[in-house]
Amino acid sequence: MTWIKTIPISEAQPQLLNAIESQASLYPVEYATPVESLAHAEATGDGPGIVMAHSLLPETLRHTFSTLGTLLSPELPLSRREHEMIAATVSSINSCFY
Repeated sequence: MTWIKTIPISEAQPQLLNAIESQASLYPVEYATPVESLAHAEATGDGPGIVMAHSLLPETLRHTFSTLGTLLSPELPLSRREHEMIAATVSSINSCFY
């Protein structure tokens, strides 16, 4: 896996913390449930890797993940099952373990 410099949450400035909080609020509540296989990243306070990979660019983080959060809205025509099937397919194609 490629190493990407990130800013740990414990060292985050207000702009980064605000970006993380604002995008996270758009996701379904299920996304706040810890995933056992990712527990190490959560325990170290680094947060989800894909989000923290954008930590050097807080506004990019906010816009990118806010877009994804908006696409998961229950008011859209795709069901939660369809969202998960799309995510699983993309993760499989990208050889992603989660």
